[in-house]
Amino acid sequence: MSDEPRATAARPLAFVDLETTGGDARQHRVIEVGIVELDLDGTAREWSTLVNPECRVPSRIEDFTGISNAMVESAPPFREVIDEVERRLAGRLFVAHNARFDYGFLRQEFQRAGRRLRTDVLCTVKLSRVLYPEAERHNLDVVMERHGLSTAARHRALGDARVLFELWKVLGTRWPAATLEAAVRQLSRQAALPPQLPADLADDLPEAPGVYRFLGADRALLYIGKAKSIRARVLGHFAASAAGGKDAKLARLVQRIDWTETAGELGALLLEAQLVKNEQPVFNRRLRAAHTLHTIELEPVSGWLQARVTPFDSTRSSAVDCYGVFRRPSDAERALAELARTHKLCAKRLGREPGDGSCFGYQVGRGRGACIDLETAERHGLRVQMALAGLKVASWPFAGAIAVTECDSNGHGYAHVFDHWSYLGTTDDDAAAQRLVRQQQRVFDPDIYRVLRSYLSRPQHKAVRELPSIAEAQ
Repeated sequence: MSDEPRATAARPLAFVDLETTGGDARQHRVIEVGIVELDLDGTAREWSTLVNPECRVPSRIEDFTGISNAMVESAPPFREVIDEVERRLAGRLFVAHNARFDYGFLRQEFQRAGRRLRTDVLCTVKLSRVLYPEAERHNLDVVMERHGLSTAARHRALGDARVLFELWKVLGTRWPAATLEAAVRQLSRQAALPPQLPADLADDLPEAPGVYRFLGADRALLYIGKAKSIRARVLGHFAASAAGGKDAKLARLVQRIDWTETAGELGALLLEAQLVKNEQPVFNRRLRAAHTLHTIELEPVSGWLQARVTPFDSTRSSAVDCYGVFRRPSDAERALAELARTHKLCAKRLGREPGDGSCFGYQVGRGRGACIDLETAERHGLRVQMALAGLKVASWPFAGAIAVTECDSNGHGYAHVFDHWSYLGTTDDDAAAQRLVRQQQRVFDPDIYRVLRSYLSRPQHKAVRELPSIAEAQ
C-alpha cells in the first residue's frame, strides 16, 4: 500500500490545532492557529499564525506552550485572520485531536465576530479508539509514541497539526482504504437532536469530561448528569429516547443544555454529587445534603458485642470501627434489624430488644438461642462482625489531607483536596490547596466517600500526594 498522503474519497482534509489562554471556549481565547491542508490529489499546504487574544496570557499557558504575552502583543486579533481561517477550512473535513476543543474554540471566535462556522468534524482521539480498541490511552503523546511520530514543536499549533497530518499518512499505510473511510464516515456524521434544540448544538458539546444540565421551560432544572465525554453522553440520551422511559421524557421537555467541563472523570463525579444535592433536579434521585449522619458501632457489654447507633464523625473512623453511614437513626435501626433477621442474630444480645428470656427471633425460629446461652458470646460476636463487615467504613488511609491531581486535555493539572473522606475543593494552585486544608470545614458526604474510595481502590491511581498537616501548613 502506498504511503502517499490522501484525503478521504469524499472530501479534502484540514488538520487543525489551536493554542488558547485556557480550557473553556466561552471564557478563554485563541492565541495560535495551525492548519495543514490536504487536497484530494495529495497536495499539502501549511499555514499558521499567532493571535492577539486581547487579554493576558496566563503564566501557566506561557510555560506550557512557550507563547508569551510579548509574542502575541503584535499579532493580529482573531477578527483580522478570520477570513483566512474560513478560506482554509471551507469544504474540508475538520480533523483535530480532541476535536471538540479546537472546533468549539473556533466557533466561539467566529460567533464573537458575528460569523458562523459549521463543518463536519473528525476527532483523531475517537478514530484511534475505533482502530486500536485494545489501547487504554489515546492522548496525542501516547499516539505519537505508538506510531513512531515526533515533532520539535510540541504544544505549538502548527507542530501539533503536522503530527496529525503524519498520523494520517501512517494510518493510510496500515489500514485498508475502505476500513479507514468507513471509520471516518461513522465518526464524522451529524448527530440527531430534538427539534426544539438548536441544530448546531452538537457542534458545541465538548468531548471533555464534565457535568451537563438539561433545562426545560422557564429554565426549570430537569436533570444533571456526569460524563467522560459530555457530547457522547448527551447525544446518547437522545439516541436512547426512541425506547421510551426517562430519556424520551427528557428529549420531549428539554429546551436548553448547559455544561461544565472538568479535568477528568473524578472531577465530574465530585461535581455531580454536589450539584444534585444542591439543585435537586426533577429527574434525578433526590439526595439530601449531608448534615448529621449516623453509624453503627460495636461495644462489649458484659462479654457480648452490642450494637449502638451513634452520630458519625469521619475524623474518628480511623480509630473506631464504624459500620455504615446513614442519614437518619431510623435508617441504621432498620439496617440492623434486617441484618439480625438475615443472619439469625440475637436482638437482645445486640442490645436492640429489652427484657429477659428468649428474643422474638428465637421464638419464631430466626435465632440460634444466644439469648438463652445456646450460643457462646464469642461465636455470636464473630457472627455479628461478619454480618456487619460489608458496611464497615474504611479508615482514612493517610496521615492527613491529600491532593488527587487530574490533567485536562492540555496537560494542565487540577488538584482535588480531601481530608478524612471530606472533599475540601479543587484548585490548580498549591497555595490555594494549602488554604483549603487550613480553612475548609470537614463535612463527610456518603456519596463523596463512595466516589473517592472507588478511585483509591484502582491500581492505576498514582496521582495522589499527601499535603502538610494544618500545623505544618501554618
